[in-house]
Amino acid sequence: MTAAARLPVILLWHMHQPQYRDALTGRYALPWTYLHAIKDYTDMAAHLEGNREARCVVNFTPLLIEQIEEIAARIAAHLEGGSALPDPILALLGPESVPTDPAVRLELLRGCLRAQRKQMIERFGPYLELATIAETLGTPERVSYASDQFIHDLAVWYHLAWLGETVRRNDSLVAHLTERGRDFSLSERRALLELIGQLVGQVIPRYRQLAARGQCELSVTPYGHPIIPLLLDFGSAHDAVPGMTLPLHAAYPDGAVRARWHIEEGVRVFTRAFGSAPTGCWPAEGAISAATLELLATAGGFRWAASSAGVLRNSLALSGPAAAEDPQAYNRPYRVAGTGMSCFFRDDALSDLIGFTYATWHGDDAAANLVNELLQLARDYGQGGNHAVLIALDGENAWEHYPFNGYYFMRALYAQLANHPRLELTTLSDCLARGIQPAPLPRVCAGSWVHGTLATWIGDAAKNRAWDLLCEAKEAYDRMMREMTDTAQRAGVDRQLSLCESSDWFWWFGDYNPTDAVSQFDRLYRRQLLALYRRLELSPPGVLALPIATGSGQPEHGGVMRRANA
Repeated sequence: MTAAARLPVILLWHMHQPQYRDALTGRYALPWTYLHAIKDYTDMAAHLEGNREARCVVNFTPLLIEQIEEIAARIAAHLEGGSALPDPILALLGPESVPTDPAVRLELLRGCLRAQRKQMIERFGPYLELATIAETLGTPERVSYASDQFIHDLAVWYHLAWLGETVRRNDSLVAHLTERGRDFSLSERRALLELIGQLVGQVIPRYRQLAARGQCELSVTPYGHPIIPLLLDFGSAHDAVPGMTLPLHAAYPDGAVRARWHIEEGVRVFTRAFGSAPTGCWPAEGAISAATLELLATAGGFRWAASSAGVLRNSLALSGPAAAEDPQAYNRPYRVAGTGMSCFFRDDALSDLIGFTYATWHGDDAAANLVNELLQLARDYGQGGNHAVLIALDGENAWEHYPFNGYYFMRALYAQLANHPRLELTTLSDCLARGIQPAPLPRVCAGSWVHGTLATWIGDAAKNRAWDLLCEAKEAYDRMMREMTDTAQRAGVDRQLSLCESSDWFWWFGDYNPTDAVSQFDRLYRRQLLALYRRLELSPPGVLALPIATGSGQPEHGGVMRRANA
């Protein structure tokens, strides 16, 4: 069967972490960037390297690129000259003594337990034993019984558990430490730190090489991961949820200017890191509007963007119910008049199968099930034509819920799809190059991949309060920037503002999220705003000392991922 008669299938893995570095201290408040680098970004590259016929799209956020580069450089500087490590738990692998302050020791002890219980702690007998003891000692009254050696051993196992499965199966140091089990020496901790530094430092070069040999297309998200439809117009949230309560401010001040800055800066950082400009864009959270697509085309020069079937369904419904109910209308690209750019809409159901359902399946069975689902779509659409199935989801957050970090599922998935007679594993740019014709999309209903709306980031009282705080900070920015002439200072202020505009803060506000996560991201957001006021040489408003939200929910996967449909 010719390639033209095979149904194109695109796997898009979105790699994203917000800025976890505390802008006021320079230390990382949360460890997720380097932990996902040594586990998921490493494993996802290795699976491609292990199957030369496999292909996919990998989307990097510029903030992630910069954090990976910074953390790798700071680990290297520590190993060479003894400078401070950027993360307090990572620092437990270094030569410094464990802090003596009981509150700090308690925080470190609890931090070393932040791993998926079944797949990452219970899998390893020594880690489970240490974790059980740590849970007993993890109170202010008992933490003094945790010795330095105990905390060091716990930190070693924490990092061993967070290593990618492809590393665990091939690295002799990991095998040695796993067999040793406890009483790790300073030299063994340093060796593990060296391995972590190597893995983090190899992430960007490995994907650059994969792109160079045609195995993956690299794409980008605007710099700070902002929800561009909301930067452009708060009212766009009413497209999908007409009765939503909006922030007190009518609009984000000069939001179009800020959105263009994020797009242009994102392209610049991506091009510096990977050596060529991106041709495609996964907007933050797949959030689009007609104005967003126009700006992506003009400011970014992109050939394609991607969103979600929920957004497409709502957009088609604007032309009548029949359009939205037509199964042939899905899994194909569209073009909004005036953009000159194609927009793909992911298959939400298939994406959620990988994100949630398959974690409890045997890897081979899960891959076979997904292939069968795709074959049914191939039969439904017939040979040739303009259909292409996009499966898009986080490239990092699902795998800790899989046995062996999804090793068997990913290996089987690429093996079954790479040379399938009815399915063609490809990229979005290659889909367009082969002549797939986008259908016209007369109108766009603004929304995101979460339920097809923007309600995850606006409308809730706490989310709206966070937007109002940001609007007030932006108004202060506008006043001060009129008089600021120093180019470097202006650039620093612009970058700090972009961190405050990230979508992640608004994602976590809401009672349905867990208390710990809400507290952590609430504090980080307010610290980013404080840093912005300091860069503007202004006294920050006292309200920034007060929490914005408290969570009380227990969402699936801890809230880091959500299903496309409620």
